[in-house]
Amino acid sequence: MKTLSVVIPVYNEVDSLPELVTQLKAAVSEYEKAEVLFIDDGSTDGTAEYIDNLVKDDNLFALIQFHRNYGKSAALSEGFKYARNQFVVTMDADLQDDPAEIRNLQDKIDEGFDLISGWKKERHDPFTKTFPSKVWNFFTRLITGVKIHDFNCGLKMYRKAVVKSLDIYGGRHRYIPALAGFKKFRVSEAVVNHRPRVHGKTKYGGKRFLHGIFDMISILFLSRYHQQPLHLFGSMGMLSLTAGVLIECYVLFLKYAVGNSFSRHMALLLFGVMLIVVGIQFISIGLLGEMITQSSQGNEDRIRKISGSVE
Repeated sequence: MKTLSVVIPVYNEVDSLPELVTQLKAAVSEYEKAEVLFIDDGSTDGTAEYIDNLVKDDNLFALIQFHRNYGKSAALSEGFKYARNQFVVTMDADLQDDPAEIRNLQDKIDEGFDLISGWKKERHDPFTKTFPSKVWNFFTRLITGVKIHDFNCGLKMYRKAVVKSLDIYGGRHRYIPALAGFKKFRVSEAVVNHRPRVHGKTKYGGKRFLHGIFDMISILFLSRYHQQPLHLFGSMGMLSLTAGVLIECYVLFLKYAVGNSFSRHMALLLFGVMLIVVGIQFISIGLLGEMITQSSQGNEDRIRKISGSVE
C-alpha cells in the first residue's frame, strides 16, 4: 500500500488553483491514502480564502497559513513537518509543474532511491532565467558532487525519512538534493514535463543568485564541520600560529646569530606576533564552537491558522 503527501508552497496564485486542484485529484487518485498540503506564504490576492473554502468541502486538501511572506524554504519546512505519508511530493502552484509527472517520479523512486528531483530538460522560461540557472546548476553539481542537472526544480519526490531529516531555512530549498546527498541518501533525477506560465508572474528575482552563493557556503560549512568546528578553525589557527612562530624564530636568528637589531626587522616581528594572535583566536573560536551544543531554538511563530486534516 502506497501513501502520498503533496506539499505545495503557494503565494498569490489564486488564478492557477482551480485547474491545479483538478489535476491533483487525478494524479493522486491511484494512492491508497493521499493528502495535499497547501502552505500559503502570506498571499494577498485571495489565495488563502480559496483554499480555506476548498478544505471545508474536500478532506483531501489542507491549508497551513502564514502570517506573512516568509519564503519557500519556510513553507517547505512547515509542509515537511506535517506530512504524514510514506512518500512526499513537492511542487509549485503556478501550473508549470505537471501533477501527472508524479507517476513517473514514483516509478523512479521505486528503483531504490530516496529522493528523485525533477529535471526540466525542456524549460519554458525566458533566457534571463534559464542561462543563469544552467550556470548555477553546473557549479552546484561541481562543488557538491551530487550529479543531477536541476537542483532547484520544484517537482521532487522523497521518502518520508528524507523530509523528516532535512533542516530547511533561508534559501536552502535550492540545495535539497545536495543536503540529502550529504546525509548519504540515494539521490537521482527524472525528466519531467515543464509547462509555460499561464497566470501571474514569477516570484523570483536576480538577487536570489547572490543569496544562493552564501547559502552554498553555509551548507558546505555546516555539512562538514557542524559537529566538529575545531577541525576547521583549529586547522586555520594552527597554520597561522605555526607561521607566526617560525617568523619569530627567524627574527631571533637574525638578532642573535647575525647580529641585526630588532629595529631592522620590526615589521617582520610585528607580522609574526599578529599571526600568533590570530592563530590563538581561531583555535579559541573552534574550542568555543565545540562547547556549544546544538539546541532547539524557539522559532518565531509563523502560522496564523491551520485548516483541514493536518494533525
